[in-house]
Amino acid sequence: MTHPYARELGDFLRARRDRLRPEDVGLEPGGRRKVAGLRREELALLAGLSTDYYQRMEQGREVRPSDDVLDALAGALALDEEERRHLFTLAQAARRPVPAHLDRGPETVPERTRRMLRVLNTPAVVLGRHLDLLAWNPMAEVLLGDPGDYPADRLNMLLLMFDDSLTNQRSCVDWERQALEYIGMMRSAVATDPTHPRATAIVGELSIRSAEFRRLWERHDVRASVSGTKTFRIPEVGDIVLGWDTYPLPGGPGPVMLVYTVEPGSPDADRLQLLAALQATRGRMRAAPRDDAADG
Repeated sequence: MTHPYARELGDFLRARRDRLRPEDVGLEPGGRRKVAGLRREELALLAGLSTDYYQRMEQGREVRPSDDVLDALAGALALDEEERRHLFTLAQAARRPVPAHLDRGPETVPERTRRMLRVLNTPAVVLGRHLDLLAWNPMAEVLLGDPGDYPADRLNMLLLMFDDSLTNQRSCVDWERQALEYIGMMRSAVATDPTHPRATAIVGELSIRSAEFRRLWERHDVRASVSGTKTFRIPEVGDIVLGWDTYPLPGGPGPVMLVYTVEPGSPDADRLQLLAALQATRGRMRAAPRDDAADG
């Protein structure tokens, strides 16, 4: 049976090879080509490997590449630093036997973290390793709506990103960049456990129902995203652009807190404040007793 980590390594190598053109690495394009990127033999030549050995790597067969081989491949593929780290992560996992038991217990949010969420005066959520939404504060509800309206297994940032019923977010000009950030984070999670049932379920569902997701997922972009920006399209107040940063929770790899912030005094801060005020007013109206109920 193919080692799952070796298969993920092979898919990553093939995606990166397809990205390169002969002229990118100093080769003549030549005549008519059957592949968009480099041929296997061309990449093997650049890395100083035999074509057979490199082909076995792409096919996910049992190979144990050395660090020297990985360095040569990273150079031949013109990988950036983040892609290089991902390559080594996959290769180091492929060298080891598949663990008999993996820690796949439920992800929990410590009570102290929940208290911190409640006192933060800015939108914040806790995301699991596969981008499941585990906890949130009232300010996050202002932006995301009430997550309690969704079944627990649908509370996932990737599933929500590709939810066709949420048309407002699809109309944002930087939607694809934001989607790639989440996809890159999921790719990093898959690198540590390619057969995790939650990752398999999310990627499998989206691959079936979204051609757009398939296209972006097959790029094999990776990023251990720790910060970025996101545009929220809110009909009542207009677009709000927020910066976001992630903070690991105590206790090792796993859930992270994602906090949205905005420059004080900026138009985006004014829109966020207005939206929070509207949300608070709606909350008070829902909580107030109705006149007819009082009369009864």
